[in-house]
Amino acid sequence: MSAGQQSKPFEPTGSRTGELADEPDDGVNRVGVAIIGGGPAGLSAGLQLVRANRRIAILDSNRPRHSATLQSHGFLTRDGASPLELRRLGREEFEAYPTAVFSQAMTREVIPLSADEAITAGFPDGIGFRVRGTGIRGAADVEYVARRVLIAAGLTEDLPALPMIRAYYGTALHSCVECDGFEKTDKPLVLIGETSDLFARALLISRFSSDLIVFTNGADTLRTEQEAQLASIGVRVERRTIDDIVGEKAEMTGVRLADGEVVPRVGGFVRPRWHAPVEFMGELEIERDDWGLVVVDERGETSVRGVYAVGDIVPPGPQQLIIAAGNGARVAAKLNMDMIRGMLGVGMIDE
Repeated sequence: MSAGQQSKPFEPTGSRTGELADEPDDGVNRVGVAIIGGGPAGLSAGLQLVRANRRIAILDSNRPRHSATLQSHGFLTRDGASPLELRRLGREEFEAYPTAVFSQAMTREVIPLSADEAITAGFPDGIGFRVRGTGIRGAADVEYVARRVLIAAGLTEDLPALPMIRAYYGTALHSCVECDGFEKTDKPLVLIGETSDLFARALLISRFSSDLIVFTNGADTLRTEQEAQLASIGVRVERRTIDDIVGEKAEMTGVRLADGEVVPRVGGFVRPRWHAPVEFMGELEIERDDWGLVVVDERGETSVRGVYAVGDIVPPGPQQLIIAAGNGARVAAKLNMDMIRGMLGVGMIDE
């Protein structure tokens, strides 16, 4: 290849078994995998699967959890890039392949096919799904018949009910310590949360600042011995109820308590409560853990046969973007093998 010449994705020719085989012109939009969510996990999985000569459809609602974040960190070769820029680049790479389809659509329902319906659709292992989405931003509604479904929809966040918290979220306040801790080094910080993992998060943040106050907002989420351990490293715990976040123009200046006292702080971290948006699964019961995250096995498959899940929506929850992308690539390899076995009729066997 000459200098400056760009490589092009391989374009398969001829018929093959699976999604690239000749199919009847019956108007059915068949794909190997319908991926719900076009973030780092979904795009990474999609890229791996189109490179495995699979027809892949990604349905993306364009509502990323980290849309308020101006920069992402820790992603090799893209440190400091906007999360939205990472998504744009990933989509361009995915769509460069001839078997890739990207739909701007909100997934509305996932309906399992009967074994007979799946076989009729050309899925020899009798597993398949009808996936419907509502187009957004002027895009048309979509419907796919897929051998497998991969949920990469991410999570929705419920922040503490403070009137001004959204005004500072993504700039002064963040949820990912690994993603944004370095930029907060040696600053007077806050950690706000009402969940039982607050102690572990406080320990992480203590690596970046010795001036940290943990606000429980009246919730009983820190044990006495945990508070004592935090005090031993200079971290204060404030259990009084918060009234609001205060600031001047775009700069956060403190936390106002319900009794009127303002504690000066310039930023920090908040622990949201997360919700896994899988309402599109309808009456299909999908197993979740105590935090509401979708439970998967070592291959990334959920309790619903043929439905996989990756990224923030699976335990342990939100991670750095590079970890989500790696999770997508790993599960894509397992999913691809599952479909190969299903096509050959060898079933689930040892790796």
